[in-house]
Amino acid sequence: MKYKRILLKLSGESLMGGKQFGIDTEKVMEYAEEIKQAVQSGVQVAIVIGGGNIFRGIQASANGIDRVQGDYMGMLATVINSMALQSGLEKIGIYTRLLTAIEMKEVAEPFIKRRAVRHLEKKRVVIFGAGTGNPYFTTDTAAALRATEIEADVILKGTRVDGIYDSDPEKNPKAIKYDRITYGEAIKKKLNVMDMTAFTLCQENKLPIIVFDINKKGNLKKILNGKKIGTTVTN
Repeated sequence: MKYKRILLKLSGESLMGGKQFGIDTEKVMEYAEEIKQAVQSGVQVAIVIGGGNIFRGIQASANGIDRVQGDYMGMLATVINSMALQSGLEKIGIYTRLLTAIEMKEVAEPFIKRRAVRHLEKKRVVIFGAGTGNPYFTTDTAAALRATEIEADVILKGTRVDGIYDSDPEKNPKAIKYDRITYGEAIKKKLNVMDMTAFTLCQENKLPIIVFDINKKGNLKKILNGKKIGTTVTN
């Protein structure tokens, strides 16, 4: 395998499948099968999931809910998604641990770096829930932070498009895809890879990001085997 330890970032919206809201259990099981292949290949897998399919704090603040309160509500939404994926993985025989930035001992362990790394070394899939535990930070930032803390080799950002384009490929059929791009070029071109806090954290710690289509079966395994899938962002 090209990578020994990865952090997989999934959006909450990806769990909706064909639904308009909530969690599509079929989609959860599809992702679980992809992750199972990675684990069976000997790769240590950590995961961060967003909560946008249930609640998005920044949108709620625009509708009158206090931003801090809204962000904490969004963190709880990520825990719900994390529990759903945990259940899907354990249903197909993959050992997991859910670690949260907000203590909720009845459903998860509190995040402790050494504990997280030990779980990974024991071939358990580690799911990080509740973002960073702080308002005003996205799950992109949580992914960058946790990946840096556990010394992951790469962040794999699973999306519904097959990489980074110079414009939205769902709106512009002539959009140009980048196979490889530097952090500086992505910032200069104002490409929507991650929010700036997360992006800067990856840049400063020389942590590569691969943006790829998570919905195409086998893509995750191909990346781990070293095949060029999606767009790679590096120094």
